[in-house]
Amino acid sequence: MVNAREFLTDDEIGRLRRRSNVVGALLVLHAWGVIGAAMALVALWPNPLTLLIGVVVVGGRQLGLAILMHDAAHGLLFRNRRLNDWVGRWLCAYPVATDMDAYRPYHLTHHRLTQQADDPDLVLSAPFPITRASLRRKFIRDLTGQTFFQRRRMQFQDALGPARRPWPERLRRFRARLGAAFAVNVLMAVVLAASGYGYLYPLLWLVPIATWYQLIARVRNIAEHAVVRDDDDPLLNTRTTRAGWLVRLVLAPYRVNYHLEHHLFIFVPCWRLPAAHRLLLAKGYGPRMELQRGYADVLRLAASAPVESRHREGGERSQLI
Repeated sequence: MVNAREFLTDDEIGRLRRRSNVVGALLVLHAWGVIGAAMALVALWPNPLTLLIGVVVVGGRQLGLAILMHDAAHGLLFRNRRLNDWVGRWLCAYPVATDMDAYRPYHLTHHRLTQQADDPDLVLSAPFPITRASLRRKFIRDLTGQTFFQRRRMQFQDALGPARRPWPERLRRFRARLGAAFAVNVLMAVVLAASGYGYLYPLLWLVPIATWYQLIARVRNIAEHAVVRDDDDPLLNTRTTRAGWLVRLVLAPYRVNYHLEHHLFIFVPCWRLPAAHRLLLAKGYGPRMELQRGYADVLRLAASAPVESRHREGGERSQLI
């Protein structure tokens, strides 16, 4: 873990680490408000263009819910721990079929071992750089739902457990691992159906999470740690990528692009990360930091391999990461 006092004074740390129940609530309301507005757009003016906009915007906010769950996993979404964990689970994680309690220890291990041999997220960055053709195939799998299907199949198989076990036992295991997420999604479908807009659940919840969400989650993973300059330097083994308002709307919600600052200062809520970034630049750390001007630049780096590796491509097919 990085010692924040190597970069910040105690006063700066105190200011950056302050959480806010009001801001936490506004962030969650914003995510669901944008989702609701996108669904209303399609319900009021149903046509291919509004549907496309809806899929992209909702997919972006689904990733936004995952980002807010990530903040809650760090205890940063609300000052009150019980409220933080309840909202993180029920309003952020379960709607996108994620288990925050399983994610938390896994993710903290990633922070402790960033880009080292035992980093559980190393598999997400190790294959890069790859060729443009390989990256294109990944994107096609994402946008056609193949990545979603593979991941959900593995998730359901893991939740059910070994096929040799009795079905009552397997169903109890499933309920413990995915029951809450399943119930939340059923509730969403029922509420939309009862309001007369049942078609919105498959069109503007399942389709976005099976397509656009998969693509931008991949881009996010690439941007954070792939093709960095030095795996052993905390200023260089994690990347911050600049993002304008439109990119933040559809690809990088809730300041997720400030990933270097998050790794340096894991106690800083997502909405204070831009302030941490400005402090680092003001202190002269900019030239030593892994920064990119935009996601297009990151993807050019990620797809800079001149020759396809048969071994690497085989790994991609098996993991679909």
